[in-house]
Amino acid sequence: MLLGSRCFSLPFLRGIEHHLGVNKEGNMKIKNIKTGRILFVLGGMLIGTLLLASAPGSRAEEQAKSPPLYDETADGSKQIVDALAQAKKENKRVLLQFGANWCGWCHKLHKTMETDAAVAEKLKSDYVVVLVDVNKEHNRKIIEGYHATGTGIPVIVVLDADGKQLTTKDTNQLEEGDHHNPKKILDFLNEWAVKRA
Repeated sequence: MLLGSRCFSLPFLRGIEHHLGVNKEGNMKIKNIKTGRILFVLGGMLIGTLLLASAPGSRAEEQAKSPPLYDETADGSKQIVDALAQAKKENKRVLLQFGANWCGWCHKLHKTMETDAAVAEKLKSDYVVVLVDVNKEHNRKIIEGYHATGTGIPVIVVLDADGKQLTTKDTNQLEEGDHHNPKKILDFLNEWAVKRA
């Protein structure tokens, strides 16, 4: 194998290995011009990606500056039991937001829920909000128990005060462009809130 798996383990590099050769000095060489062009384009794409990821104001930099939302050590089951007890006392619903600290859309949803006055007020008056960490399989059985896998994160589950699952929401449906639409979030919250006389 010309490209050792230790240094170049990417499948596309192993796939073009047969287009490369070794000259008398033991140096790697490209056998034809087409392969050379492909390698040039792939190398440019790799460098461009690395430059974008490290650029000031990049998504990675923004997430690094954001404080963690999710407690990565918390037992999600205990969080939910505590929230249900509070919801029962206060006649509210429980809103579970499954996500992870590395998730940019989780941070965006949380920010909208905190900064939009109408959404924040609705959450405060009608919901007990629980942020359940699902990073690296953490609390996996819980998210699976609510059948909330397969849509990506963040995903929202609404429970009544007795713990009955009322709905699961793929938050992609609440997005608009590069953010979550406050009106869509508010409509969703109004639909599932406790109906008061």
